[in-house]
Parts: sequence; C-alpha cells; structure tokens
Amino acid sequence: MASSGNGNNNKKRGGGLSSLAPREISVQKFSEARAAELESLHSIVSERLNKDFRSKRNQRRRTNAYTNQPSKKRNIKRQRSESLLSIGQPSSSQETKIPRRVKRRLELKGNPESGFSTTGDGTKRLRTHVWHAKRFSMTKLWGFHLPLGLHGGGRGSRDILKKSRQGVLVHDASYHIAVQLEGPEGSLLSILNMLLEPSPLSHSKEVFDSILTGLSYGNAMLYHVEPPVSQVIAPVIYMWRPSQLPKRNVEEKVGDCVGNDGPVSNGDHADSRKLWLWIHASSFSEGYASLKLACQKQMDETGVLVDCLSLEGQLAKLEIFGTKASQLLQKTIHPVPSSENSPSILRKCSMGQAEVKNVVEPYKEESISSCAILPRFVIDPRLIPNNPCDDSTMSLEMTKTKSTESLEMTTSTEAETFKCLWDANCELYPPEEENILCWEKHQSRMKSFCIDDPADEFPKISSRPRSSRSCPLLLLKHKQLGDTATGWSLILPLSWVKVFWNTFVSKGAQAIGQREKRWVSCDAGLPFFPSDFPDCKAYSSLKMSEAADLEEKAQRRPLAVRPSRIPIPPPWSSIHVTRCVKESSDQKLTNGETSGVEIFSNVGKLFDGIVARTPHSLPTFLQTFTNRVETIQEDETKARAGILQNSDNKLCLVRVLLHAFKEGSFEEGAVVCAPSLADVSLLKSGCSEGEEERVTIPQSSVSCYFQEQPSGTWELNVPEDTHTKQSHRWPIGFVTTGFVRGSKKPTAEALCDAVLLGRLREEQWKGKDVKRRKKEIYVLVRNLRSCAYRLALATIVLEQQDASGDDVHCF
Repeated sequence: MASSGNGNNNKKRGGGLSSLAPREISVQKFSEARAAELESLHSIVSERLNKDFRSKRNQRRRTNAYTNQPSKKRNIKRQRSESLLSIGQPSSSQETKIPRRVKRRLELKGNPESGFSTTGDGTKRLRTHVWHAKRFSMTKLWGFHLPLGLHGGGRGSRDILKKSRQGVLVHDASYHIAVQLEGPEGSLLSILNMLLEPSPLSHSKEVFDSILTGLSYGNAMLYHVEPPVSQVIAPVIYMWRPSQLPKRNVEEKVGDCVGNDGPVSNGDHADSRKLWLWIHASSFSEGYASLKLACQKQMDETGVLVDCLSLEGQLAKLEIFGTKASQLLQKTIHPVPSSENSPSILRKCSMGQAEVKNVVEPYKEESISSCAILPRFVIDPRLIPNNPCDDSTMSLEMTKTKSTESLEMTTSTEAETFKCLWDANCELYPPEEENILCWEKHQSRMKSFCIDDPADEFPKISSRPRSSRSCPLLLLKHKQLGDTATGWSLILPLSWVKVFWNTFVSKGAQAIGQREKRWVSCDAGLPFFPSDFPDCKAYSSLKMSEAADLEEKAQRRPLAVRPSRIPIPPPWSSIHVTRCVKESSDQKLTNGETSGVEIFSNVGKLFDGIVARTPHSLPTFLQTFTNRVETIQEDETKARAGILQNSDNKLCLVRVLLHAFKEGSFEEGAVVCAPSLADVSLLKSGCSEGEEERVTIPQSSVSCYFQEQPSGTWELNVPEDTHTKQSHRWPIGFVTTGFVRGSKKPTAEALCDAVLLGRLREEQWKGKDVKRRKKEIYVLVRNLRSCAYRLALATIVLEQQDASGDDVHCF
C-alpha cells in the first residue's frame, strides 16, 4: 500500500502525464536537443576515418543494381496487367495484351464459391493445385490434374510409412464427387438394394438403424443391376441426411443439431429424405448414369419421383490418416462459441450421440465408433492462435465480421447451418479473404503496443456478396481394420479447402499424392482403387494408359538395354487354361488340343468374371454359373474344391494377401502359380540354397511365358518339349500391388481364382490332422522378368472377416 501511494505522489509531482513517453517524436526537435552529442560523435568518427567518408572499393556494394533488374520490369508489367483486369476491359486506345501467365495467376489465386478451374483442354484443377504443382509431379488422371507423387524415381516409401506410424498424412481427395438422391425413404432403399452390394438391408439391425439415421456411413460396391452377377462400377460411400427413428432413446436423439429430415417412417409415402453417394472420379460418369437409370426405373414401376443430382464442384473431401490424426484435429477443429459471452473459443462441445466430452480429447479413438459421422460447425482455423492457452493474440472480437458478416450468422443453430451443407441449392459462403484477416491481426497487434497508424486504410475486397468466418463440415471416421492407424475424412464446402489444407500442413501434416497413398493402403492391407479392382472399367483404362506410357519410355532407350515386354494388364483369362488342365483326368496337355488357345475372346473386354468381396457373393455366383455350391472356407473334415465346370464359365476371384515364406520381393503384375507338393517340400527345406535345388524355369522361357498376338492381346504359351513342361507352373492369379519398401511386414495383394485355391487347399490338407491344418495356402510367385519361383503364404481376406464382414472398404 505504501509503495502504491508513493507512486501516485510521484505522478502528481511530475505533472500528471508528462512523465510518460510521448506518443509521437519530432525528429527535427530531437536532433536540435541532442546536437552537442551528435557533433561529438561525428568528430570521433571523422578522426578514425581521417575525414575520408568514402567507402573503400573492397567494401562497396551494388546498392542501385536492383533498379535495372529484369525482374523489376516484369513486376511493373504484371502490376499494369492486374490493374487493367481490376478495372475491366481495356479501351480501344490502350492496346495492351494481358499475358496468359497473368490471367492464369489471377485465376488460381481466386476462390469462387463453387466449381473447379479448368485448363484449355477442359482438365480440372484442384483448389490445392498451385501448392501441389510446386512440390509434386503432376499427372492428368480422370479429368483432373492430380499429384502423382513426390519428385524422384518413385522411392521414399520408408519415410512415408514411418510418417504414417509416427505422424499424420493428409491427402486432397476432392476428385471424389458426391451424387445426391432425394425422395421417399422406401424408394431410396429400393434403389440402394438394387445397385449396392452389400445392400443396406443385409446389415444387422443396429448397424442399419445407425446408417439410416445418419449417425454412421456405409461402404458398398456400386453395380449396374442385379448385384453381384452384373458388372461392377466402383466402391462407394453412402450416407443419409441425419434423421430420427420413432420411439428412440433420449441419448440417441442427435438429429436436432444437424438439420434432420424428420422422423423416419417405414411407409412409401414418408417425408422426403436425402442421400449422398461418393464416387471416384474415374467411375463417376458410369456411376451417375447407373443411378439416374435406377431412379427412372423406380419411377416407371412405382410412379414415385426420385431426384438424382450431381454435387460436383460444390463439396470437397480431405483425408487424414496416421497415429496423430486425432491430435491434428484437436489443434484445428474448434466449434463456434454458443454465445459472445463465452470466455474462450475452446469450449466444451457435444460429441454426437455420446455425452459431453472434455475438450482436451474430443476425437479420442476409443470414444467414437468406426464409420461414425460427426457434424461440426467450426471457426475459421486461421483465427485459432498457435498457442491455444494464449488468448492475447486472438480474442472473441476477432471472430466478428466487421465488413461481411456478423457473429449472429456464425452462431446460429446447427440445424440451420447443416441445412446449408445438405441443401445443394443453398449458397455456401466462402471464407473471409486473407488480406482482411491480416489487416485485422495487424491492427490488433498495433493496439497491443499502443501505436496508432493513421495512414493505414481498410484493404480492398473482392466483389463477392458475403463471406463467413465459420464453416460447416462433416467428420467421417474410417473403419478400423486390425492394427492400422485410424483415419478421418472431412467433407466441407469446396471454397474452404485451401483454408484447412494450409492449416493442416502448417501444423505438421505431410501431404501425399496417388503413389504415396497406394503405399499406405498396401501397408495397411487394404485395396486401392482402381489398381486392385480389375472387374471395373476404370482399371482397364488405367492399365492401358500405363502400358502406353511404358512403351513410349522403352522406345526411347537403345535396343541393347531395352527391357523385355510384359503383359499390362495381366492376362486374367489365362486362368481358364489352368482350370481346363486341373479338370482333366491325367492333367496333361496333348498336342493340338489346347495349344494356341485364344486367351482373349473379346479384345475390348480384358476381364471376364467377378471378384467376391462379401461372404454372400461367392455362393451366389457359384450357384448361378456352376452346377453346385462351392466353398473355400475352412472345414474340419475336408476341403471341398472339386467341381466340374465348363471352360467358358466366368472367373470368380478372391483377394489374398501374400507373405514371402523365406525370401523374395513380389512386384506388381507377378504371376501366382499352383505348386506341387514336391515344390512345397523342396522350398520349405533348409538345403535349397543351390541353383539346382530351386524351382525355376529356363531363361529362354521367361520372355515367352505369355506371348503377344498380332491383335495386341496376350495368351498363355503352353510348352511342348518335355524339359519345359516339367518346369512349367500353371497360373491361378496375379499380383495387383507389390511389396512396399520399408514396411515392417511386407505384404503383396493378389487376386486368385477361388476354385483353384480350394483345390490347392485340398491337396495340402491331405494326410494331415485337423490341428495341423492351416488356413494359409502355399503358392508360387514369380516376377514376370525373373526365372525363379518364390514360395509364399496366401491368406484369403474374406476368411479373416467375421460373419458380417466384407472386403469393400478401400483407400
């Protein structure tokens, strides 16, 4: 108390505010008051320099060289061109032609509310195109300019896998396009049951109710008609607009905060509901046409109208995966305060159907179920301080929009905000411009230092009508499979992609392209679309383009070092020949019977068959195309695999995971062959180190194992001489994704024939006790440019799933 009293007396003696530092200083008056000190300082310096103030020649710098630099001239031209664009079209007297480079820069800097910017040939650019083009190798795929991967020769997988295990990865998946179906619930369910496999009704009641009310999403394969026998299109993610089931518990009523569609009814004349299906860009046109045809068919049969609308250019999708993905969301995703009286922006928020959680861990993996949908209405992440505990750099006043939008808009109820996100015809306001936020932050810092800047003016803004400082989004938790790290997907307006992308990258996330994403999917044991889906048209078009690129690169190399040609894509129809051989009684080929068999009956159709991805699709296929039901599931008594078929039957493949038994690295396109019992015992023994003890084929047979026909197709070359017949092994499948360098458990993904796998298991189980029988099947794998067969263990993915599991989830 005494010290405070003395301080007040000192202020009074000093004349009030005269003791404080002045707000403004006059340089001229200051120099006149300190003239004596300045003169003494000048005399000291002049004595040391002998009154020679000229700079020495060895210490001179070209201080004026920047005035003649060409970069400054280009900068002046660019400013003139930008001024012309800002004013409008140039007049007739000004014949200044605006460079294409300037137009492109201004176009890429813009952030329209919807739509992608396109190049001259119509190829779309992502909103993060400029960021990726500076750091990644770009390629044209599926109508988009997409990041292929980091610069280099395709290496770097060790660092990416390490980052996925110890950090977080982010990927711009805005090339996935949503299709909206709107109509009565009964009509929408009938369309989904017609086109999807597994259908929504095949799930358990709890899972079905969770998907139907919008609490979770579903994964399925989209077909044309009558799945799974018809042609498959692509894997899709479908989600319903949040709603409520009648007579539900109080803790499950979460539809009130997400803009629900009203109670769900089982009648066909229920209130209109909305449904989103996310389709990959490579199969979007095909899937969109199939959905429109199904809606038209539904209208012709029942007379009920179901609207089918494309949301291309309105919504975006960002994918985050890694062990620290939840921590990144905690740093970035902060809900909007419920009122202006909140002490801090970091308040407690609701967590869907769960109770109120602590803000420290709102995205804890244990508290959120797989495939859950979390609706959020969050603050612009650019307004979040780097240190969440420090509110001095950003107060609640920063969340107010002075020129475009008031806080009343951002603090509206969640029901109103998510109606905007689910309504395709409603405007989704873009984020605030960067220059306005920077100006406000500069003003707040100047005020914190008690410095006035009267010359500072409000920055120029664009002609957009309104903008927002809060964003509605949906958080989708990826399905938890085994020991893989949990991933998340963010669905948000397209105009907000840049904002969240820059925030994620600045907070430690590493961006990846198509190549790196495939590495992560293979390490997790998940299929990657479209590389692991040969039954889709997107796979055929992708492989044909890859084959053309490899052929062009090979033609540039000298003939002496040019690699031998290999079939791309793999000749899947060659598995029919193996079926014929296995069905014959003596398992030998006679001259003239199968030699010269045409592998491709139709040049345009590279794959004739299906891939069983659900426990119900395999028996359904075998009942349709065979005489008896076939199973490859484990049986304690015996393995049923002997079944008589015609060679013109369609293939039925299953996805398997290959692990090298002792040694070997399996590449993409490697052929999977059926071994004999002698091959298995030889390769399992420890004395197979010599070249004579290995299972190999002659070096001359490597390049002619598959022969290219004049039509451009490939067929299996059946050997005729005795020595080649002994070393020949019959193909039962092909590797779609090879080993990834740096993986702790190197795994290759392959597709093999279900019938032939059953035969192999039956042969390898003969004479063994039930306890000694293993689910893994011994197979031989050979890279197409190698002569050595490697022993591998094949694990069928469907057998690892539970009774209600499926294999339709992909990256």
